[in-house]
Amino acid sequence: MGQITLKQVSKSFGDVEVIPPLDLKIDDGEFVVFVGPSGCGKSTLLRLIAGLEDISDGHIEIDGKDATDVPPAKRGLAMVFQSYALYPHMSVRKNIAFPLRMAKLDKAEQDRRVKQAADVLNLTDYLERRPGQLSGGQRQRVAIGRAIVREPAAFLFDEPLSNLDAALRVGMRLEISELHKRLDTTMIYVTHDQVEAMTMADKIVVLQAGVIEQVGSPLELYQRPRNTFVAGFIGSPKMNLIEGPEASKHDAATIGIRPEHIELSQTDGPWKGTVGVSEHLGSDTFFHIQCNVSPEPLTVRATGELDLQYGAEVYLTPRPEHLHRFDRNGLRID
Repeated sequence: MGQITLKQVSKSFGDVEVIPPLDLKIDDGEFVVFVGPSGCGKSTLLRLIAGLEDISDGHIEIDGKDATDVPPAKRGLAMVFQSYALYPHMSVRKNIAFPLRMAKLDKAEQDRRVKQAADVLNLTDYLERRPGQLSGGQRQRVAIGRAIVREPAAFLFDEPLSNLDAALRVGMRLEISELHKRLDTTMIYVTHDQVEAMTMADKIVVLQAGVIEQVGSPLELYQRPRNTFVAGFIGSPKMNLIEGPEASKHDAATIGIRPEHIELSQTDGPWKGTVGVSEHLGSDTFFHIQCNVSPEPLTVRATGELDLQYGAEVYLTPRPEHLHRFDRNGLRID
């Protein structure tokens, strides 16, 4: 079991409230991602769940039992940090087994769990090596293995891929997602990278200044953002947000349109613009277009075969069925 429930949980440092009272339920077996910009409180919230920070008010329940005052080691949770924190003088085998030795499990049980974790993480051939002989991705897998052997109710990941290069990040992203499917255990994952959130999560929790802006599946957040913050944060490239007269035509303070929902033409369309910088990604090209409806350039997604020169005159047509409307408070208008 790995159900975690937060009831009116808040956190203050002195007079500064960094997490206003919030409620959140994480179901057993879910992969939940906390995402938001730097300083939004996502790592603090994870540390409150882990017990590494004391909550200022409210209650935390794990599998229906109040864990608010339970020490971290007894919450049945395993945390994987951004830093691998491996012992350089120990072999991979001994690093993975370390928490089991501290718990004084017998040698046979230690060996069984280490073998099982090594099999799951493809580390069997590296058990006698030391961390210095491993790549960054392999070291991260060792850190995850050290968490797996504890057989926790839930795994807590605090930006575990931040120290890896781009290619390794993609690979480890897939490995952690596959690990979740195999173990069928609750995982809570903190990241500032919304691409990681979109590709890994069953459920995303979007945070800003300690406040939960929206909770939902990746597609729910992408297709029906609750407010302009979520609309502008979720999606890569982000949603185009347009204010002023063009929004007023649609009885809104702000309208939003995704880059892939804008038709691009060199002959006609309601919005006239000039091509700026183009990002060619092979299958797709993202054009940044200075347009008469917005002071900020609009991003348009087009097929990779389309080649438009810098400064070319173009026309844009937003697909009306994909237009998002927001009121003066930035909230979605249905």
